[in-house]
Amino acid sequence: MVQHKAQMKKKQKRGVDFKKIKRKIGRKLPPPKNTTNTEVKSKAIILPEQTLASEKAGLAVSKKGLTLKELLQQTSHHNTKVRRDALIGIRDIFLNHPAELKMHRLTVIEKLRERMSDEDKMVRETLFQLLKTVIFPACKEDNQGTFISLMMAYVFNAMTHLAIDVRLMAFKYLDLVVQYYPLSFSMYADKIIQHYKEILQKNQFNLQDKGKLKSVLAGLAHCLSLLPCDNNSSAVKNAVADRIILHAYESQLHEDSSGFSVTAKELKGLLPILVGGLQDFMPILVMTTEAQSFDCVLSILKSIDAVVKFFVYGKGNRSDQDALQVLLKKLFGVFPLKPTHQSSEKGGNRYSFLNVIISEIFFCLIDWSAPPSVFLDKFLVFIVDTLSEKIVHSGKASSQKHSLSLIPFIPKLIMQVDSTWKLHILQAFTEVFRKCDPESSMKLACLSAIEEMLFPKNCWISPNTSDSKIVDFQISWIREIPLLLTRLGEKNPSASKAVLLLQLHLGQSGTFSQELDNMQLLLREFYSICPLHNGDISYGPFMKLDREIQELSICCLYYFSFLDPSLLQSLAACCLCHDLEPSLLFRLLEVMNCVYGAGHIHIADYISFLITLLSRYQVSSESNSLNVEKCEKSKSGLFRSVTSAVCSCLPQIGDDHLVFKMLEGAVIDQISKKPPLALENTCALLRLIATLDSKPTKLSDQSISKLGNVLPRYLIHVVCSLREENIGSSNTNHTSRIRYYILPCFLLFHRSVKILYNMLTVMSSFISGPYFDGQNDHIMVDHSIRIVAAVNVCLLMHEDVGIQEILSCYKKEIDSMLQNIVRVMSDEGYKLKIEEKHKIQCAYDRLKTVTESYKWRWMQRVVDNCCCSRKDLWQISAMLYNVYLLTSIQRDFKTLIIPNGNGIHWMTQKVSLAMADQKPKNASSHLGH
Repeated sequence: MVQHKAQMKKKQKRGVDFKKIKRKIGRKLPPPKNTTNTEVKSKAIILPEQTLASEKAGLAVSKKGLTLKELLQQTSHHNTKVRRDALIGIRDIFLNHPAELKMHRLTVIEKLRERMSDEDKMVRETLFQLLKTVIFPACKEDNQGTFISLMMAYVFNAMTHLAIDVRLMAFKYLDLVVQYYPLSFSMYADKIIQHYKEILQKNQFNLQDKGKLKSVLAGLAHCLSLLPCDNNSSAVKNAVADRIILHAYESQLHEDSSGFSVTAKELKGLLPILVGGLQDFMPILVMTTEAQSFDCVLSILKSIDAVVKFFVYGKGNRSDQDALQVLLKKLFGVFPLKPTHQSSEKGGNRYSFLNVIISEIFFCLIDWSAPPSVFLDKFLVFIVDTLSEKIVHSGKASSQKHSLSLIPFIPKLIMQVDSTWKLHILQAFTEVFRKCDPESSMKLACLSAIEEMLFPKNCWISPNTSDSKIVDFQISWIREIPLLLTRLGEKNPSASKAVLLLQLHLGQSGTFSQELDNMQLLLREFYSICPLHNGDISYGPFMKLDREIQELSICCLYYFSFLDPSLLQSLAACCLCHDLEPSLLFRLLEVMNCVYGAGHIHIADYISFLITLLSRYQVSSESNSLNVEKCEKSKSGLFRSVTSAVCSCLPQIGDDHLVFKMLEGAVIDQISKKPPLALENTCALLRLIATLDSKPTKLSDQSISKLGNVLPRYLIHVVCSLREENIGSSNTNHTSRIRYYILPCFLLFHRSVKILYNMLTVMSSFISGPYFDGQNDHIMVDHSIRIVAAVNVCLLMHEDVGIQEILSCYKKEIDSMLQNIVRVMSDEGYKLKIEEKHKIQCAYDRLKTVTESYKWRWMQRVVDNCCCSRKDLWQISAMLYNVYLLTSIQRDFKTLIIPNGNGIHWMTQKVSLAMADQKPKNASSHLGH
């Protein structure tokens, strides 16, 4: 073994430590073995499509990129922070994408309601804010029954949770549901009250937890305020009607038709708890005015008030009456609440507010049973002092706030108290009514109380009572009505409506008619004041109120025993205002006609009202814009309807002849006044005359003379207002418009030939001058315009068949017009332009043609009557000779001069026979030709 080891060592010593490698010359040396390789080799990483991002494309996501579905799943996560963040993310999605809430509202509610019983306070608060600010406001108009059913089951479940904080939070959820869905209380009233009774038991928490107790009591007061009573019986009917719609949830509703009979038993058990809680707070309340204690007591008193009203006006019976009186004696015994130390102004107001609520409870019980006199005197002193502002330590606003809730009880108190207290209460009430702001809710409450005292449903005092002091109070209230209407203006429509309803009831009742008539002078400011110093009309609040209130005020006019002319003037000014709706204008005309029929307005005043309306209504405007033209057409149509309505009222006034004589002078004076009336107003007044006039005319000679001077100006105005090329147009609308203006003139021409004669005479003189006075002077300076206008008037009359027959009798006057035209051409021809001469010549030819036809009508009438003189026969023979000459020149002259179709030989034979009877000399020579 030793030798073997020695041999091995020897062999190792023969080895080489470094092996030398032989390199060939010119070859590249390899790199050292410890050299780091810097080359990088990689392969492409190919992944499949990322499905998570593609699925979220186009979906609404939160700030963290989560969808609504993912957030709803996270609301059930075991981690508290994840649940709260999920609720915040849902809020972000709904605020940024409101459509998501509308599409998934039911799914969201079903998932979120599970968090009502969450153990973490922050999660519950976050859910509450989410429901309050986002979900409930957006879903308020949806199907209420569905939301109520989804929410209430989990709300009741949270109310039975072991943790007191969860139970208290459940009542906040309940209050939130009831605020947005009041029907939920009527559907589950008995269960809700049961849970409130349990939470308010003394062994649940003590008075040191006022912050938690305040929230519960406020929710209870809000729920109990929804209890039905006699003053709000319609709410029960609406609740029942709404529940009929909820077919899917009928089994969950109470079978009682009123919805609250089961609740009465629960309320009887709740009332002692509330009274007991109030007694527990009394020692604390008289020692301090700490805010939380005050809020708790305030909620308790409101709850007691709601329960008392429910029994008094709703489901109460004799046993309930006795039980309430026993319980509430404890409350009335501590009235009025006073601090044991000097309190601040704010603290004093708090005590006054609590005393007001206790007074409401007491006055509600008066309707049920007579209270002890000891309690009654204390409360009467309090209400008089409160109305007289002797108790409240702050300003007027706070005083009215406390007095407001006591005002509705005053009419019932007056019925039960003696005369001494009655006068004290009425004096204090009247002072409040006068001093309060017209736009305040106090004024509305006072108006309601006044209406109940003046027109009681249960008779308390006859308005005709012999007590002069009470009558003085009533008169003082009535005299405030017109002043109050003016002060209210258009800012408070509800108050204005209440005042007008009171005025309407006064008129309908027939009492205080003298005071009602005396308010007319003050009512003028409510409608309008006219005229002012500058001639403008100052319109009152009437023009700016709603249509319903305006119609109500118009109805009140009927009940005045005699309508004052000054008030009529104000009403007429309102009718002339274009801001008044047409329906109200016609309604006012209808009421005025009824007022006259009832004998409440003098006939002269009524006629003056109608004439003013037709003579002063403005249709035209100075502007020439397209919108103004459309507006003028609308006004023109309205004014025509008004004219028709006025004309329809005239026969109802009385005997046509007497009414006509009363109207004639005033209307003719308006038509002939200078400067002249507008075209529409003149036409309306002419229609008024034509409606009452008959054939032969009733017009006096003086009126006929004035019309003879006015009608030429009027007809020329009609012609000049229309384009010359439209004269004789076949356009139906244009023709009807022309006929509307000229028809009353034609009716007058038929009824009085003197009017037509005077009109033609004035028209003849108008051709040569002088010019008319009035609004058409500026367009009548040009001879051509003046002559063409006069000729067009004659052509308009010629187009009427009836007027043609009458005009044929006035050949001499028309010939005078032709002669005047010739005279103008000869005297002024050198001054005229060629265009003007052409217009005059055309007008002359057209009138000449019409005149020739009238000559033949005259000849036929003379011959047919067979009473012509020798001179007339000689004229006729000469005319026939001229006709013979003209027929050889003019081709169509026969049809022109003989419109009735008779031949010229017929006329020759007639003349020959007449000449043979009288044997004229040389007549045969003319006829032979």
